[in-house]
Amino acid sequence: MGTEVAVSDKDLELALSESAFTKIYHFRLHSFAAGECTLIVPFQKSLERPGGIIAGTVFMTAADVAMWLAIMTRLGRDNHSVTTEMTTAFLSSARKENVHCRAKVLKLGKNLIYGVAECRGNAGKLLTHHTMTYARRET
Repeated sequence: MGTEVAVSDKDLELALSESAFTKIYHFRLHSFAAGECTLIVPFQKSLERPGGIIAGTVFMTAADVAMWLAIMTRLGRDNHSVTTEMTTAFLSSARKENVHCRAKVLKLGKNLIYGVAECRGNAGKLLTHHTMTYARRET
């Protein structure tokens, strides 16, 4: 995989701030490199499900958004790739803690993009593992 990054931190932060579907989560950009992105999902009481654990949809959305940004690091901010498949393994639960989600592009194909993501708790405990496929689209 090449080492060139097609966007800046400002580009990625702008993508997060301008997208209505990300606003309820308050995602924060932690780090990025070519084909990779790590987000922090700050704990919010509103993201808990009954029983006090963080809802599974939070992890799935974090993985999807982290991969969206990871793809931007390779293809630029004007990229319009969309999720076509996601498989999620819920490995452990999280309570009242921030979640760190790291996504990595495994293969950037002509039509499809393959990647993985992992969400971890504050202490580094693996919470979820995701495999994803995106379709490359023209605008």
